[in-house]
Amino acid sequence: MVAPPVLSRGHRQLVLAVICLALVLVVAGATMLNVALPDLARSLHATQSQQQWIVDGYAVALAALLLPAGVLGDRYGRRATLLAGIVIFGVTAAASAFTTSPAALIGWRILSGAGAALIMPGTLSTITSVFPAEEKARAVAVWSGFAGAGGVLGLVVSGAMLQQFWWGSIFVVTAALAAVAAAATIAVVPATSDPDSPPLDIPGSVLSVLAIGGLVLGVTEGPVRGWLSPLTLTGLIGGAVALVAFVAGGLRVRQPLLDPRLFRERRFAAGTVSIFLQFLAMMGFFFIFLQYLELVRGYGTLKAALAVIPLAIGMMPASIAAAPLAGRYGGRNVGVAGLALSAAGFVWLSQLTVASSYWPVLFGMIIAGAGLGLGMTPATNAIVESLPIAKQGLASAVNDTSRELGAAFGIAIVGSAFTAAYRTHIGPSLHQLPAPVASAARQAPAAAIDVAGRLGPNGHALVHQTQTAFMSGQRQALLIAAVALAIGVVFLLLPGSRPGWVPVPRRPRLWRYLAALSSTIALPDVKRPRE
Repeated sequence: MVAPPVLSRGHRQLVLAVICLALVLVVAGATMLNVALPDLARSLHATQSQQQWIVDGYAVALAALLLPAGVLGDRYGRRATLLAGIVIFGVTAAASAFTTSPAALIGWRILSGAGAALIMPGTLSTITSVFPAEEKARAVAVWSGFAGAGGVLGLVVSGAMLQQFWWGSIFVVTAALAAVAAAATIAVVPATSDPDSPPLDIPGSVLSVLAIGGLVLGVTEGPVRGWLSPLTLTGLIGGAVALVAFVAGGLRVRQPLLDPRLFRERRFAAGTVSIFLQFLAMMGFFFIFLQYLELVRGYGTLKAALAVIPLAIGMMPASIAAAPLAGRYGGRNVGVAGLALSAAGFVWLSQLTVASSYWPVLFGMIIAGAGLGLGMTPATNAIVESLPIAKQGLASAVNDTSRELGAAFGIAIVGSAFTAAYRTHIGPSLHQLPAPVASAARQAPAAAIDVAGRLGPNGHALVHQTQTAFMSGQRQALLIAAVALAIGVVFLLLPGSRPGWVPVPRRPRLWRYLAALSSTIALPDVKRPRE
């Protein structure tokens, strides 16, 4: 194994800045098109399904390739894979800006997701490899803050660009920032790797791509196409079968891509579950709340993006504060407090009405953001500190995969709950409308308000009924997000039966592994000694 490089404090801070820039490119890449889809659809004549895949193609490719990309970074060099990912990301962004067909844009977005998969594990694993132990927790905290707030930054920049330029300008700016990140990576980021690590587990890599890609595809397409549609079922069933095969294979081979026994380590498993649940709640919130700001409060795209900045304002300082707080009070206690606080914020936001002012919105977002910031840092630290320096790329990939799976499940679960409640409450208001109008209004709030605008004076009542039904759907959706976080609180408080890694026989039966896994897990309440 190559020893981690020894850098000056100033050099390490430059590394952190470059890494955070690359990280924001990836995170913003998942959200930046949400406000641009209407303009993009009109320009390219994209169907609803094509619009969905312009967004989802990126997310599926990113999630599916994270684990193999993390292992490649460990073996062949984290800076090399990071730089390769930035170049691919930048080139595909530049090509996307000037594409003239939806199919071509979908293809570029999928390739961009592949580049993002090379970038993301390299960001966190580089930090954990070059920062000394006494600085590592704070550096990870800064990374966590940007990882959470990057989506908001993407929305704001996209909204600002669309106010002045065409939809392709978003990709032009992205490509320019990628060029800056590539140059800075070459100049600042040191090379770290473990050339003695085992070769890439090809069968495990294929199964992980099929498992994660299939599950993300299924839960993403389910709310749009229906949970019984062929594509949704293919993704869910195929992903589940591949996941079982991946776990079974990982228990049998000598050097698997990801050893399932790692999840018997209390901190590793607890951090993974915590990250998953936090991103389930947060991305579900974004999916619903941006619609609330535009359809109920009447904000434009830029104003709506600016209106969610308080979530980042709460998240960033809380993420940084979480590291010293965890050292003083224990990672589990801070993680539990963070999840509980963010759950309280979502419960508060669920009580909003059509007539609510922005002040309770502001308060709820700051509370929810602060809770997420407190929760993410100890969870991420728990994952990366559970594995040795030589496997930081893998640890980072597990952390990132948990985020992407949580985001996909959050949009699917929270979005489906919202849609079900909205349709239940809007239904009685549509009986007097013509069947085509009623059908459109029942499908989505945006369609209902669009229809109401064509009904003249009679449309005012439909707008009010739509907004009231929207708030009912939002209430149920945000309460489900809060319940997910509450489940995380209970999970972290469960006593762990194992203090740490315990070797097990090389070829245990699958049922024994699952039984052992069920006996976990809580973040150990370990406090660092005061200096």
